[in-house]
Amino acid sequence: MNRPAAVLFDCDGVIADSEGLTFDLMIADFAAHGLVLTRHQLESDYIGGTIETVATRARAAGARLPDDWVQAFYARMYAVLRRGTPLTPGILDIFDRLDAAGIPYAVGSNGPPEKMRISLGQHGLIPRFRAVLSGQAIGRPKPAPDVYLAAAAACGAPPAACVVIEDSPSGAMAALAAGIPCLGFAPHGPDTPPARGLIGLGLPLFHRMADLPALLDL
Repeated sequence: MNRPAAVLFDCDGVIADSEGLTFDLMIADFAAHGLVLTRHQLESDYIGGTIETVATRARAAGARLPDDWVQAFYARMYAVLRRGTPLTPGILDIFDRLDAAGIPYAVGSNGPPEKMRISLGQHGLIPRFRAVLSGQAIGRPKPAPDVYLAAAAACGAPPAACVVIEDSPSGAMAALAAGIPCLGFAPHGPDTPPARGLIGLGLPLFHRMADLPALLDL
């Protein structure tokens, strides 16, 4: 792969190692409302959209969620993330290398802006990005391409000259729909449901952030 004009990152699971915290909370919440799921089932059938779409799917599967569940879950999730959200190992080195190479980078997430203010803000990262964008706030969450098109524009780069770093098939579909090459990040190996989905889209996978500089020609 040639050196990109800009790099566009998903947030949760790529920059912030927040998915385990969120998944554990969601599995416990669903169980309390009558829907018992494994981590594998959650990743296979529920992840990749928004909390609103997750709630719709859970109700269809038998979860007796109260009408205010989405808002209440966001509040609980924010409280958990505020207590400490780790970063993906090696991600700060990637940002340092991009800075040294003069390559701009931005965030395109399906999460709401407040979630990124918490998970990224506690590490002082937000000023490093050209933009931190939410598909929800735009009104067209992934797999729609809008958030990545907006991120490329914020970096002043044509979409085809950028690269997206994604860990979910839904996010990868958004990148591909935007005409942006995409690399799949699979930190838990190739046999998880998200990784298999990325492989099904024909994307090359990498498993450690330490492997990314070579892929980006840094």
